[in-house]
Amino acid sequence: MNAARWIKIIAVICVAVMSLLCLIFCNYANSPIDFKYREFTVEIPRGSTFSATADILEGAGLIRHKKEFYLLALLMDAPEHIKPGEYDLCSSMTPVAVLYKLVQGKIKGYFVFIPEGFTLLQIASRLENEGLADREKFIGLASDSILLSALGIEGESAEGYLFPDTYRFDKSMGAERIIRFMVEQFRKRITPDMLERADEIHFTLDELVILASIIEKEGGPNEERSLISAVFHNRLKKSMRLQSDPTVIYGIKDFDGNLRKSDLRKKTPYNTYTIKGLPPGPICSPGMEAIEAALYPASVDFLYFVSKNNGSHQFSSNLKNHNKAVLKYQIKRRK
Repeated sequence: MNAARWIKIIAVICVAVMSLLCLIFCNYANSPIDFKYREFTVEIPRGSTFSATADILEGAGLIRHKKEFYLLALLMDAPEHIKPGEYDLCSSMTPVAVLYKLVQGKIKGYFVFIPEGFTLLQIASRLENEGLADREKFIGLASDSILLSALGIEGESAEGYLFPDTYRFDKSMGAERIIRFMVEQFRKRITPDMLERADEIHFTLDELVILASIIEKEGGPNEERSLISAVFHNRLKKSMRLQSDPTVIYGIKDFDGNLRKSDLRKKTPYNTYTIKGLPPGPICSPGMEAIEAALYPASVDFLYFVSKNNGSHQFSSNLKNHNKAVLKYQIKRRK
């Protein structure tokens, strides 16, 4: 009887102790550091062990008692499922909430606007300024033949295929994943009908992107894009040089903003004053309006256009009228 009584007493004590420990542990798991809502941004590097992750969180003042935190993580099956990246966390989050966010991979995102007409160099610089990619590494990968082949790009770089849009990137992505994502966006926007139309006008996809990039850089209101496209299509059919200033500028290293007559005579692969046909690659990332304009030029016989210096252009069908327009809108204006 005495032994049985002691066994019951010990059992009751064990249950009480276990209940108390469970209560304490549950209280730990569901109690934040404080309720001041202090915000922290922490980065969990790729390849970090759970111990290293816990050190980062403890150092930031987001958790206490690492052993209890590790036990909680084991119960949640979290240690092997935490996603690397940058996280916005706050001191009012419970340990359970912190682990849930890390396991779900709710990484801090950065919205980046890439406008139509941005070049590869401009995109690389913007991403570096946002802390999302090293500029030189991005440029190097965008010209990597193995990556380009995997992306189905026949040219020497991803220029023109980095679709202009507003993106949400995170710092864990890296340059290659960003390039792949932007090219994927381009592929999504190019429909089978567009590819069929390109085939009808005897253009490859690369040629389409090249022409669209030139149209994009020539600027002007949207309603003029099909007219600009018509000028270039008409010139190509007549084996006339395109004579597009933006292509010349693209081929000048460290362009200072002043296009000189000597630049127009300088032989570079992109100078369409000295080469016939399209340049060897796109000169920027064209938007959908420019791509559609390249596919559907206006039914006009224009061969020339000149800026009116008000954002629009004067179009002409012959050199005589074009020279008059140049005299009116450029030469007399400068004088």
